[in-house]
Amino acid sequence: MRIIARPKLIAFSKRFPDAKAQLDVWWSEAHRAEWKTPADVKAQYRNASILKGGRVVFNVCGNKYRLIMKFDYAKGIGFVRFLGTHKEYDQINAEEV
Repeated sequence: MRIIARPKLIAFSKRFPDAKAQLDVWWSEAHRAEWKTPADVKAQYRNASILKGGRVVFNVCGNKYRLIMKFDYAKGIGFVRFLGTHKEYDQINAEEV
């Protein structure tokens, strides 16, 4: 998958250094992945939450942080839509960001 907005992941890692290793691993795995459907994502990340509109919520650092991606499976592209603390996540609508 081509992951759009990696700089957001890097900036977040600077803000929350405890998330850096896990985000780096996630990016590496997602970048190499060839997900064609939400089921493909779920097969690799059992704790991921599949939402409407191609969105997937990933738990980072044991659910301390949340990453919302919007995937265009046909084009093989994933867009970072949100990355924040669990508290910040609770203040947004994950299906609209």
